[in-house]
Amino acid sequence: MATVGRNAAAPLLFLNLIMYFIVLGFASWCINRFINGQTAHPSMGGNGATGFFLTFSILAAVVGIVSKFAGGHHIRSWRSDSLAAAGSSALIAWALTALAFGFACKHINIGGWRGWRLRILEAFIIILTFTQLLYVLLIHAGVFSSRYGPGYRDSDYGMHAPGDEPGHKTSTAVTGSRV
Repeated sequence: MATVGRNAAAPLLFLNLIMYFIVLGFASWCINRFINGQTAHPSMGGNGATGFFLTFSILAAVVGIVSKFAGGHHIRSWRSDSLAAAGSSALIAWALTALAFGFACKHINIGGWRGWRLRILEAFIIILTFTQLLYVLLIHAGVFSSRYGPGYRDSDYGMHAPGDEPGHKTSTAVTGSRV
């Protein structure tokens, strides 16, 4: 019954991965135009918050894409030892996305002419902030109940004596030999 969280998190992981790739594409295009000083382009525009918004958007996109690899491994194995890597990287990706969300709100609040690519990027960052938070909550759902997935409370974690590990393989190699 621990597949409740897994079945909900897997499509959300894929959706967030696709959305982070879209954000990376739009942010890359916009930051290239911004660096070249081509803010007068019809689909660019911008204001004082544009540089900060684009920088944190591209950073959030790259960290979000990389965190989905650890998340994919966790969804595949669905064990508590893979939860730590997936949970921490997803939390960092969400924090950076939330920071980009703040700059998107400031970017909208300042106003002025913003091209359609910047407005799409703002919308994707706003949507990703909430979907990434939902994803982080879903993969950590096992903390509250083992029904939803693996948690941090394994009863036998760290209770073995040294050399008493389950599945410990004995070596058939001769001691002192080098390969």
